[in-house]
Amino acid sequence: MSNAVPFETTLLVRDTCLCLHAQRAARALARHFDDVLRPVELTNQQFSLLMALNRPAPPPMGPVAKLLEMDRTTLTAALKPLERRGLVRVELVPTDRRTRLLALTKAGEATLAAAVPIWREAHAAIESRLGDFEPDALRAALAKLSNV
Repeated sequence: MSNAVPFETTLLVRDTCLCLHAQRAARALARHFDDVLRPVELTNQQFSLLMALNRPAPPPMGPVAKLLEMDRTTLTAALKPLERRGLVRVELVPTDRRTRLLALTKAGEATLAAAVPIWREAHAAIESRLGDFEPDALRAALAKLSNV
């Protein structure tokens, strides 16, 4: 069987592709945080979403979707299980029925408060695994890639 793309190219992509390496690292981090957040019944995505809503005033969907790099449809789907659990409330703005505000409920605040110490410990452990590599340098490089 002849391949149109030489195997050497496969090895080159495996060893150098930034997208592949970022995806692999993101999946590994997601699995790790899913595991550590399981006692508070949150996934890493749900933790990030609850944290994005932890503001002095309920934010509209648009800025939350932008912060999390999600489209509004994906954000709506991600909110549904949190709404069913009573952790999040979606409110219509009376003056603009097209705008929805996202608010943590008291149960959402309590769940987030229980999750933060778990996140802090897990996050510190991850950063320590980076050794001499500066975590702030990694965050800065990732921010450049995501146009944040």
